[in-house]
Amino acid sequence: MKILVTGGAGFIGSHINKLLLDQDHLVTVIDDLSKGDQCLVDPRADFHQIALENQTELEKILPGHDAIIHMASFIEVGESVKKPVEFAQNNIVGTVKLLEAMKNTKVKRIIFSSSACVYGVPKKLPITENDPLGEQENPYGITKITMEEFCKLYHNLFNFDVTILRYFNPYGPGELHEPETHAIPNLIKAALEKKPLPVYWKGEQIRDFIFIDDLARAHILALTLSGFHIYNIGTQTGNKIIDVIKKIFGIIGYEVPIDDKGERKGDVPVLVASSEKIKKELGWSAKVNLDEGLRKTIEFFKTHRF
Repeated sequence: MKILVTGGAGFIGSHINKLLLDQDHLVTVIDDLSKGDQCLVDPRADFHQIALENQTELEKILPGHDAIIHMASFIEVGESVKKPVEFAQNNIVGTVKLLEAMKNTKVKRIIFSSSACVYGVPKKLPITENDPLGEQENPYGITKITMEEFCKLYHNLFNFDVTILRYFNPYGPGELHEPETHAIPNLIKAALEKKPLPVYWKGEQIRDFIFIDDLARAHILALTLSGFHIYNIGTQTGNKIIDVIKKIFGIIGYEVPIDDKGERKGDVPVLVASSEKIKKELGWSAKVNLDEGLRKTIEFFKTHRF
C-alpha cells in the first residue's frame, strides 16, 4: 500500500514509518518540522516539508495514496493553555484542511492519532471505548475531541473509512520532544545526568505505559479497515510513577534524589486502558512489558546526547 504519514518526523510517526517500510509499503511523510526533526525521517520515505494548512500542496501530494495516518498535532498540554489559538489553528483547522484535501483527491481512509485524555477523569477502570468523553481542562484535550469529531463527520457525510486510536502513555527510544513533557523520558534523562527527578503528586499517579513498537503495530493492523472504528491502545496494566522510578533505579544501578513538585493542575489520578476490543477485532495486544521497554529506552538515552 501507499501510505501518507502526517507528522512523520516526530517520535511516534518515525517509528510507524520504519515499520511500514520494513513491511514493503510505500511511505510519504509530510511534516512542517515545527516540532519534528528531519533526522528522524527514514531515508526510504518520500519527505515533503509542508504544513497541513497548505491545502493546495496537500492536494498535489495526496493522489494515489491508499490511506493517511494522521499524526500531526501540537501536544504540549501546558503550552495549549498559554497558546489556545495556535493549538486550535494547527490541530483543528489543519485536520479539517487535510480532510478536505482527502475528499477532493478521493483518498478516503484515515487512521487518526488520538489520546486517552479525551476521557477526562474516568468514572470506572479500566476505560473502554464506550465510556463517555470527559470534561476537558485544557485546550489540547478539546482539540483532540474536535479532531475526532471531524473525522467522524467525514465518515458520516462522505463515507470515509476512519479508525481512531486513543493512545494511553507512549514511551520508548527516540522520544526527543522540545520541550519534553512526558514522564518517562524526563525521569530517565534526569537519572542519567544524576540530577533530582521531577515528580508530581509524590509519584502516586497511575498510568498505562505503552511501548512505542507496540503502538506502531496497531496502526499497521488498522490500514485495511472499512467503516468507523475506535480503539484504545494500552497494556491494560497501571503503574505508579514512583514504581516506574524504582524500576529505572534498578536498571541504571544507582539512585538520585526526587524533586517533589507537589500537585499539578489538570492531572488525572489514574488512567488504565481496556484494550479488549482491539485484541478481539484485530488480534493486537501489547508484547513489550515495562521492564523491557525501560531497558531499551534507557539504552537509547545513554547513547544519545540530550
